[in-house]
Amino acid sequence: MQFPRFIQIHTLHNYPAALLNRDDAGLAKRLPLGNAVRTRISSQCLKRHWRVTEDRFSLSNLDVPMAIRSRAIPGLISKRMQENGISASLALAAVESMRNAGLLDKSGKDKKGEDALKTGQAALMGRAEIDYLVRRCTELAQTAPDEKTLKAEIAGMLKDEKKNIEALKHGSGLESALFGRMVTSDVIASRDASIYVAHAFTVHPAQVENDYFTVVDDLLQEAGELGSAGIFDTELASGLYYGYVVVDVPQLVENLEGISAKDCFSPQTPAEHRELAGRVVEHLIHLIATVSPGAKRGSTAPFDWAKLVLVEAGDWQPRSLAGAFHDALPLTDKNDNGTIRRRTVARLSDEISAMDDAYGAPLARRFLSLDSTEVKGAERTDLNKLAEWAKDVIQAGEC
Repeated sequence: MQFPRFIQIHTLHNYPAALLNRDDAGLAKRLPLGNAVRTRISSQCLKRHWRVTEDRFSLSNLDVPMAIRSRAIPGLISKRMQENGISASLALAAVESMRNAGLLDKSGKDKKGEDALKTGQAALMGRAEIDYLVRRCTELAQTAPDEKTLKAEIAGMLKDEKKNIEALKHGSGLESALFGRMVTSDVIASRDASIYVAHAFTVHPAQVENDYFTVVDDLLQEAGELGSAGIFDTELASGLYYGYVVVDVPQLVENLEGISAKDCFSPQTPAEHRELAGRVVEHLIHLIATVSPGAKRGSTAPFDWAKLVLVEAGDWQPRSLAGAFHDALPLTDKNDNGTIRRRTVARLSDEISAMDDAYGAPLARRFLSLDSTEVKGAERTDLNKLAEWAKDVIQAGEC
């Protein structure tokens, strides 16, 4: 028996003719790896789509308060105070005081007027944290005789009630519990991420094409004239992408339940404290398998379900299987060993066997695959059972 200390999720997704993730020049993001340049999807892009997706397994259906990521959180607090009947000048004074106290970032100190209503960078703040600050600032503003007094009282409140804000269960939002929060604040706290996401990359050399297209002018056509309303071009990429995600279960339980990570699998810790973490991972596996990132949805329909999902559980340190693709797969195979997807799954399976033989890590495994393949030590199943299995081993505390 071993603890499900880490849940590792490996995937293969196929996207033809899409522009999933662009760089600053508008081109498909690339990654030099081994003997070839690949196209890639950044972890930020993947997490964003998993975070905001609305479906049966969306994160918002877990009944845990979500967070807001924005530069305009101070402005939101001011707006909500005014909706509570506070004057605009007092609401602005409250925000200026919070910025001066380092609510979101230390660089916000001494910001005045409109400058105080937006942070320099997008900040992540839980709805419970925002609700608490709006309520307390509104209460103080209702009795403060002037702006100067209100500023002093809010500064004192943030200092005296700092532990209350930190102690709010789920206060910083579910996204913060999963993907972490880095702040330079004097009031709210940073949180360690419990979900680690790698950039997905193609297992073969980059395949990109410059798509040249025109926009037809309907009225010009009806007048019998040639020409178009515009000429454009954009880059499209195709590929089979390897993705890798790690769930640090004790850190996830600590972030969600407020208990120390070292006590996650303690005999004194009831399974109920791992129940929410298990459901989070169940939803996450569905999202990873079925949610597609991507721009240009209207013109490329970049939607795909994973062709392979492999889930591993165990208490050894996690390790990626990206090494299987350090040498890019050739697009064609002279030995006729099947499609590139079959060859990719075979190379992944070979990498697992080699790693097992070298290290002997006793990981528990389940997988789904569209191909008739075997993975060493893994039982084949479907997505629902795969996600339920991950949930169950976390809640049971053993695998």
